[in-house]
Amino acid sequence: MDIFSTKSFYFLALFLVIFTTFVSSKSTPDYATVVYKGCANQTFSDQTGVYSQTLSGLFSSLISQSSKTKFFKSSAGSGQVSFTGLFQCRGDLSNGDCYSCVGKLPQILDTMCGKTIAGRVQLYGCYILYELANFPQISGVQMLYKTCGRSQASGVGFEERRDTAFASLADGIVNQNGFYATQYQSVYVLAQCEGDLSMNDCGECVKTVVQKSQVECGSSISGQIYLNKCYMTYTYYPNGISKKSSSGGGGGGEPQNTGKTIAIVVGGAAGVGFLVICLMFARSLLKKHDDDY
Repeated sequence: MDIFSTKSFYFLALFLVIFTTFVSSKSTPDYATVVYKGCANQTFSDQTGVYSQTLSGLFSSLISQSSKTKFFKSSAGSGQVSFTGLFQCRGDLSNGDCYSCVGKLPQILDTMCGKTIAGRVQLYGCYILYELANFPQISGVQMLYKTCGRSQASGVGFEERRDTAFASLADGIVNQNGFYATQYQSVYVLAQCEGDLSMNDCGECVKTVVQKSQVECGSSISGQIYLNKCYMTYTYYPNGISKKSSSGGGGGGEPQNTGKTIAIVVGGAAGVGFLVICLMFARSLLKKHDDDY
């Protein structure tokens, strides 16, 4: 019995295709995970549908711009039926990832907030905000959301490393167009300001969010602090950051290392698949050659 039968070859090839597809799907960072939502208490009465139509037009405008830029602010409607809104993507997202992320937000907003006069949803990769005309404004440094890791740093040196990384973040963001990520001795940090902030205001906002992080999260090895106009995330790796990527694709500010690893696996699987195809082709030629004799 020929163990390298045609059925065996087809089975192996099919397995490799399924495996490659599965692994490829796992390599995409989960930018669409909801971090938090904020919905106004007041809703709008929409018997004629004019509010919904105006809001839908605003969302369409924002989504269309998300394939070209990572921040955009717009308005739609007039008078009492006027909405302003904006979106922002993380500074390290591609235009394609930004478009994909923002495209999910209107449906998420509708599910979570319904017909409220204002709403905001923050995903790991992007956020969207809309407000009806004359909606009350809040301070740019008002805290909207926080979460601190349950694990606490043990041993000495954590606070010094954390604070050095935080200082680097506050200094670096003013020279990086409002988005900055860095690491210092196993502490990974990332911050971003709203796109229309001046660099001076951005720097002050990040200094504030850093201070709040120190107070709110203390010795937690990870944390996310979101203010109205800026946010930051950090993660401390007691065993070192060498096996982590600074891309920061995951939640809690934790960088992920799946990208390169999975690219290697997929490349290897594709290579094996190509080899199988070549073997199948060679086998068919040999079979044909034998049949000729």
